[in-house]
Amino acid sequence: MTTTLVVRLDSDGDVLLAGPAVRALAVAGPLDLLVSPAGAAAAHLLPDVRAVHVFDAPWSGYVPPPTDRAAVEALLATVGAARYDRAVVLTSWHQSPLPAALLLRLAGVPVVAATSDDYPGSLLDVRHRRRPGRHEVDASLDLVEACGVPRPADDRLAVRSPLPDASALVPDEPYVVVHPGASVPARALASGHAAAVVEALADRGAVVVTGSPGERPLTAAVAGGRATDLGGRTDLPLLAAVLAGADTVVVGNTGPAHLAAAVGAPVVSLFAPVVPAERWRPWGVPHVLLGDQRAACAGTSARRCPVAGHPCLSDVAPGAVVAAVDALREARVVSA
Repeated sequence: MTTTLVVRLDSDGDVLLAGPAVRALAVAGPLDLLVSPAGAAAAHLLPDVRAVHVFDAPWSGYVPPPTDRAAVEALLATVGAARYDRAVVLTSWHQSPLPAALLLRLAGVPVVAATSDDYPGSLLDVRHRRRPGRHEVDASLDLVEACGVPRPADDRLAVRSPLPDASALVPDEPYVVVHPGASVPARALASGHAAAVVEALADRGAVVVTGSPGERPLTAAVAGGRATDLGGRTDLPLLAAVLAGADTVVVGNTGPAHLAAAVGAPVVSLFAPVVPAERWRPWGVPHVLLGDQRAACAGTSARRCPVAGHPCLSDVAPGAVVAAVDALREARVVSA
């Protein structure tokens, strides 16, 4: 039996995308996760996870914290006491695993694996090189295979079941979810554009608008009396239940897109090309990708849109979103 620590110090969406790698590694024995505060809710939703440790890493995140020696020492004590047989550090293509690998070494983890272009010195026992253009799920599974662990036959995203009962929050009829916000502003829908999309969809049926507590003004403006406004009314498990009941989810490149995929909901992805769609598109579910992938912002990793008017998304006509929703609905009916 092998005890494993998987490290993914990013947001909820990134942790959900790590799910297939977690599932593969958990076959060998107990598996724990080390995540950031922004990824903790998703970590608790993943199947096959025994325990979740939380560390706010000063080298990662949208707003990294200052370096905190006491927090580092507490992490070393926690990881050291667990006596893991191995650790697997999962990172995105633009991140280095070496700060985490150094702490794992100091905590006494005997085998550390990661994907790294940088020279790792003695920090890594398994140093994997990422192939160009790989989706985040594929890239994490490539690392798992480099560790000698077979890729799972089913590499779809998943969450724990049962999910909470969301029936009191959603319409009794079939509905579409529109999630306009995003933790990275450059990937969010503009309020007026999202409101126009909701209005067009509401002419065809029920619409539910979702968002975090901090997005309540946005969801209220977007719902505009034409849709059910759930802004700030769902935690992540309840949001998963709302998405699971939807015919289709209209969302940008943000965590709820991957949560929708994890519950099997088709996705209309309004995808701002600041990061490549080939790496971050919805995984394992029917989806339609909308948005100008050749816009001037493409590949910039910009956090705020560098182009006036956010044209890569705002130029997508509401009618195009309706057509994409209809196409996914029809495909679901045919496949059923």
